[in-house]
Order: sequence, then structure tokens, then C-alpha cells
Amino acid sequence: MTNLSSWVLSIAGICVLSVLIDLFLPSGQMSSHIKSIFNFIIIFVIIAPIPKFLKNYQIDYSSFITTSEIELQDDYIYQLNRDKLTALENEIEKGIESKGIYNIDIAISADIFTRTMEIDGIFVDLSNVVIEKNGQHIDIKKEVENVILSKIDIEKEKIEYSG
Repeated sequence: MTNLSSWVLSIAGICVLSVLIDLFLPSGQMSSHIKSIFNFIIIFVIIAPIPKFLKNYQIDYSSFITTSEIELQDDYIYQLNRDKLTALENEIEKGIESKGIYNIDIAISADIFTRTMEIDGIFVDLSNVVIEKNGQHIDIKKEVENVILSKIDIEKEKIEYSG
């Protein structure tokens, strides 16, 4: 038997079985449920072999996708980069606080409208610095610089201090 004839025979067989069960079932709510189940089985038997018939048929998906690159919305890129910068600033400030230096303001300058964000510079405000009592004789700029360089891959020349 060929695939097509066995498919037609399956459809005919399930239809005959459906009619026979319908004849022997009493009318009522259970009968309607069983008819619904057999209708679903008939639809499944009809649809099931269709992928076999179409397996040699190739669909060209390139016509559906016009660009090879996904375009991101500018607002999304801006917000994502802004969140990265804020998290990085907070991480640097916490790292500096772990060294016993408090009240340092860090501002990172970067182009946050591009997908690959590059840091232009880091501004460190030392005007309100508070140092723990046991760290009075430390080089603040050197400690801050070490923390920044451990968190960000940036040249030392891009770090500016004020205050």
C-alpha cells in the first residue's frame, strides 16, 4: 500500500468506527463528549501525515526576515547602559568604603546611546572625604585608583580628581 492509500483507509476506518459507536451509545451528555473526542481523532488522522508529504518541500525563511541583525530600541539601550553605569559606580564606591574611605562621589562618563558602551572618563569628587581613624596616613588617590582599576579596564589618565 502506498502512503496515500493507507492515509485514506485510516480516515475511512475511523469514520466507520465513529458511526458504529454513535449507533450503540445512548443519547445524552456523555454521547456528545464521545462524539467530540472522535471528531478530534478524525482531525488528527487527517492532519498527521501532512508533514511527511511536505518533507521535500523547502520553505525559504529569508523572505520573512529582511535584516540579518536585530534592531534594539534606543530607549532600551539607553536604560540598560544607564543601569550598568549606576551599578558600576555603586560597586566602586562600596570597594572604596571597604578600604575605610567614605563619602566619595564617583561619576562615570560614557556614551550610553551606543550598543557597545565605552567609558570616556571617571570623575572622583574628594571634597567630602571621611577616613576611618586607623587609615589616617593612606594615599587616598592611590587607594581610589586601585579600586577603580580593579573594577574597570581603563587607563589611569582617564581618572580625574576634584576637591
